[in-house]
Amino acid sequence: MNILAIESSCDETAVAVVRDGRTVLSDAIASQADMHATYGGVVPEIASRKHVEAIAALTDRALEEAGVSKGEIDAVAVTYAPGLIGAVLVGVSFAKSVAYALKKPLIPVHHVRGHIAANYITHPDLEPPFVCLCVSGGNTMIVDVRDYTDMSILGSTRDDAAGECFDKVARVLGIGYPGGGPMDRLAQGGDDKRYELPRAHVHDAPLDMSFSGLKTAVLNLAHNAQQKGEVLDLPGLAASFGAAVSDTLVPRTMEAARQMGYGKVAVAGGVAANSRLRGDLERACQKSGDKLYLPALSLCGDNGAMIGCQGYYEYLAGNRGAADLNAYATRDIGIG
Repeated sequence: MNILAIESSCDETAVAVVRDGRTVLSDAIASQADMHATYGGVVPEIASRKHVEAIAALTDRALEEAGVSKGEIDAVAVTYAPGLIGAVLVGVSFAKSVAYALKKPLIPVHHVRGHIAANYITHPDLEPPFVCLCVSGGNTMIVDVRDYTDMSILGSTRDDAAGECFDKVARVLGIGYPGGGPMDRLAQGGDDKRYELPRAHVHDAPLDMSFSGLKTAVLNLAHNAQQKGEVLDLPGLAASFGAAVSDTLVPRTMEAARQMGYGKVAVAGGVAANSRLRGDLERACQKSGDKLYLPALSLCGDNGAMIGCQGYYEYLAGNRGAADLNAYATRDIGIG
């Protein structure tokens, strides 16, 4: 089964062709990161406009790279939530028109479910149930993946997403956007105990997280140093920040894994590329005996392949979108 998959939830336009859920025939991506770097973050109106400009040609490119004609497409999958509403609408509108023109089924895919599915591409042996830490610029949650389309949230951030904090801290330190990669590289060799940063705990919700206090603490450090004319140890600050994020995510993930007892832990989303987080999870799973599944670095960010993979399982579960399919800025992962 060949699925044409479309992703446009933020600042990457992505179109892929995926066969039978786990074989990626093509994965074309048009990134807007350089453009938004000028503003230190994603400008929603610009993102939407660029999706409109790129999506048709990118679809032609994905089909050509896959060696698949339009007539050989069996279904069209698209991210319909969550994300920047204008950006998501571009993908949904385009996917609906393609599905209508080709007379093929339309499959709505939850963006975070797609990130989880990236692990199925990297690890063909992975099957539910398992616990997955989903951590990106827009979402941070621990998910109980009971089946391919049966999921629920075990814990989540009460405020900022971890990836958003990386971006904002990187911006105030003047090291570029998006912030995850530059912060990770800067932290290499830095002293992760150089600065004492907070690790928040949510009362009566041990699996929930909060990152706003951590972000504020780093911003205050930077602003105070600037006002006093002091020079910050940037590698040490980046390493201390990365350690604080990992110290927040890893214990909660492992506690969720202990509670569920599946013996399998996966990670998904852009922050899954962070070397400190990957290393800490590897050590924690070696200690606990859980098997760890990490997505390939190329599949951590937004891409069409993950949408095509999850779209296949949504199709098998009978999930279809009609002509009135809408886009949503927020949507519970349990709804799909």
